[in-house]
Amino acid sequence: MHRHMLHRGPVPGLAGSVVTIGAFDGVHLGHQALIGAAIEAGRRLGLPVVAWTFDPPPKVFFGRAPLLMSPVEKVVRLASLGVDQIILTRFDAEFRARSAEDFLDDLMSMHPAEAWVGDDFRFGAGQKGDRALLETRVPVRLLDPVECAKGQRISSSRIRTHWQKGEFHRVKELIGWEDFYLHPRDDQGW
Repeated sequence: MHRHMLHRGPVPGLAGSVVTIGAFDGVHLGHQALIGAAIEAGRRLGLPVVAWTFDPPPKVFFGRAPLLMSPVEKVVRLASLGVDQIILTRFDAEFRARSAEDFLDDLMSMHPAEAWVGDDFRFGAGQKGDRALLETRVPVRLLDPVECAKGQRISSSRIRTHWQKGEFHRVKELIGWEDFYLHPRDDQGW
């Protein structure tokens, strides 16, 4: 297996894996903790760790949020955390229309021993898939929400709010990347 293998097409068939799934927009401290827990599980189980993410993130696709980082930057960040494989699935009208069961069938092609997701994880057309449905096919692991020093949950939405207010020091605190570039994304209206 090659370190940091990137898949932009279909989900790969694997004999076993630990998978973490999410938009990972910003790959912020909360995402980093979730991915770190998946990596620990993968090492403990002797299985490759797969980060499955989407381009663009669903909230961006639906026009509910501007993009925090480019897909290239996201892949670089994910790879630097130590995952073995990254799946970057195009989130478009066709993918949006796929059923929760189709999503699970794709996931099961990787034979996951565990799936690590955030507590708000939803999937499939109309967001009909949830943790309970996911657990019918694979053991699900959650991480308690990661909070900042002020005791507030770290989230991409919160980071966007600070960004829009020009509070870039707070953005850098919550993102956790020293070299995160704080520049407007012209195509997103920032």
